[in-house]
Amino acid sequence: FNAFVTAPGAGRRMSSLGATLRFGTSIERRLSEIAIITIGARWQAEFEWWAHAPMAREHGVAEAVVDAIGRGEDPPFEADDERAVYLVARQLGDAGRLDQETYDAAHRLLGDAGMVELVSLCGYYTLVSFLLNAFTVPLPPDALPMWADS
Repeated sequence: FNAFVTAPGAGRRMSSLGATLRFGTSIERRLSEIAIITIGARWQAEFEWWAHAPMAREHGVAEAVVDAIGRGEDPPFEADDERAVYLVARQLGDAGRLDQETYDAAHRLLGDAGMVELVSLCGYYTLVSFLLNAFTVPLPPDALPMWADS
């Protein structure tokens, strides 16, 4: 978020939006973290992954699911709500749109407001990933990168 210092007007607004999307939505935190790490993995945003993969685990996302998302593999979900949110984030990250089946499954789970919040969360973390990658934000010195070629 150091980039926000050089553009404080935009930075304040983006930070406020981020806080709202992470902590002020109708979406359960476990599901939000699945969306965040799916987007972070899509863009191979190392710092994003480093920050949010542990949060996903902490909020109840299974280790095998987190690991599979990081490797770009189909995660072994046991919960339908997790799969629905993952598929939304995955399709938005890959194609920028949702197929009807994916939309309908997530909409049944989240409703109208939740869908707006989820799509906005994915867009926000795409922006964050772009900022982290464009400005080559480093990992802490003791952290290992998730992706060897990033």
